[in-house]
Amino acid sequence: MRRTIFDLDVLRTFATGMELGNFARAADRLGRSTSAVSAQLKKLEEQAGTLIFRKAGRGLALTDAGETMLAYARRLLELNDEAAAAVQSIELEGWVRLGLQEDFGETLLPDVLGRFARAHPKVRIEARVVRNVELIERVTSGKLDLALAWSDGTLTPHCEKIAGVPMRWIGPAEGAVDWRLGSEPVPLASLEAPCLLRTAATQALDTAGIPWRLAFVSPSLGGLWAATAAGLGISIRTPIGLPRKVKPLVANDAGLPDLPSLGLVLHRAEAEPGPATALLASIMLQSVREAITDTVPSAVQPVAKAYA
Repeated sequence: MRRTIFDLDVLRTFATGMELGNFARAADRLGRSTSAVSAQLKKLEEQAGTLIFRKAGRGLALTDAGETMLAYARRLLELNDEAAAAVQSIELEGWVRLGLQEDFGETLLPDVLGRFARAHPKVRIEARVVRNVELIERVTSGKLDLALAWSDGTLTPHCEKIAGVPMRWIGPAEGAVDWRLGSEPVPLASLEAPCLLRTAATQALDTAGIPWRLAFVSPSLGGLWAATAAGLGISIRTPIGLPRKVKPLVANDAGLPDLPSLGLVLHRAEAEPGPATALLASIMLQSVREAITDTVPSAVQPVAKAYA
């Protein structure tokens, strides 16, 4: 049986098109004509020996084989780029100051730091895991080079929206919160104010005419998870980084209102960051998109629009 060797250039076009949701945009970003991109996609299906795309209205969606191919394409490109950076920028030095929201501190930070340190051992990273308000203040004042934060719609001068992630009502993985819809106020477990998700929860309940009370307030995400797991109240977060002791609730089944999505943004202190900061930002974006895709595929993988 002949061994299949996938073309990395083709895989990059494929991954870029799915990331942007439009292969015409991918052609512009990669500096190719739409006909060249079309030829690359046909080559990919020939190499895979199966259909990668299916028609979805006026656009293209992935087949099951295409979903599998996309996951492997990202892994292959990641390893290729990491190897290139390691051998070409081995003398890269300096400091990078990185800030993250708590939801990503335990799940994303170890992977990002590990990948970056392997390629650039001489670069030192100062990481800070804090709340949104402090992240925005620090990146705006130049105390952080990069900050990954939830968005209330306020944008900094040099930022990039990554995705809109749906918010969810969160309850204990085992058992249930002791409340009866209509007779008792909904007990909420929340982070201290100001908190974007707490505001979204109370506004949704107020709009639906459902009474609520603050049953537990925590200064940290760890405390919030403990209270939620113990059944002290229902919390509100995104599906990202949930510990096993809690689980998302189905809003309608629990008699709770639906919730909107929450924007996730990567903020940069400078329009043209230094090489170390730019590389860390690239790794950060790739890792967070993978994390979101694993949890909420629709958040960062829109149907790719046809270009012709």
